[in-house]
Amino acid sequence: MPKNKNKGSARNYALESGVARFGRSAMYSKKAVYKFLKKKTAKKAAPAAKTFVEKKVGGAKNGGTRMVRVAKFPKEYPTEDPAAPSTSKSFFKNHKRSLRASLQPGTIAIVLAGLHKGKRVVVLKQLATGLLLITGPYKVNGCPLRRINQRYLIATQTKIDVSSVKVPEKLNDKYFKRARSATNKPAKKEGDIFESKKEEYKASDERKADQADLDKQLLAAISKAPEGAMLKQYLKATFGLSKGQFPHKMVF
Repeated sequence: MPKNKNKGSARNYALESGVARFGRSAMYSKKAVYKFLKKKTAKKAAPAAKTFVEKKVGGAKNGGTRMVRVAKFPKEYPTEDPAAPSTSKSFFKNHKRSLRASLQPGTIAIVLAGLHKGKRVVVLKQLATGLLLITGPYKVNGCPLRRINQRYLIATQTKIDVSSVKVPEKLNDKYFKRARSATNKPAKKEGDIFESKKEEYKASDERKADQADLDKQLLAAISKAPEGAMLKQYLKATFGLSKGQFPHKMVF
């Protein structure tokens, strides 16, 4: 028989769910915690590091030995303090790009903010930054290819089969980044500061061609649907609320 018959079993056990047999004070004495509270292990003193070391020196008139520093001083000192290491460099790229289940490719959604608010658009795909790629199509309601945060979209129950629509791989976040060149900045001239006007944005020929290609594929997918003509009218109509209508009580 072992010396302690309770060896291997827990000192405390549950009577009911969340109710223990012994309280904290009882377990304090059962575990003999008081014996180890004031018990401290003496730390060994670390040997003192030497600053100088004695080395032998050749030559009859050099004294035979010389004290040399263990760690030599740096030959050069920086003129500026180095920048502290940043802890936020990889925060954004490591974010989880979660997407609402209702905003799948082909879903018709309502835009809530921006230049095209109130318009119904078609969701094409999710980009690497988590933003959604949407379009009107442009021929139907004038909404071009755009990126938008999913929080500014209301997903409807209407969907279009976009399995036949091929979205090019080049339509990514870099594609929508506007190029900033020196020619875009107005030249500094003497006189009235209001004479120089900011140059307006104009879509490139490449973007126009990509928009036309996607519009052609989307319109073909819409026409294949059983209610293709109604879907075009639905996409053309803008969303609005009348008196007494509340969006949180509506089913889209």
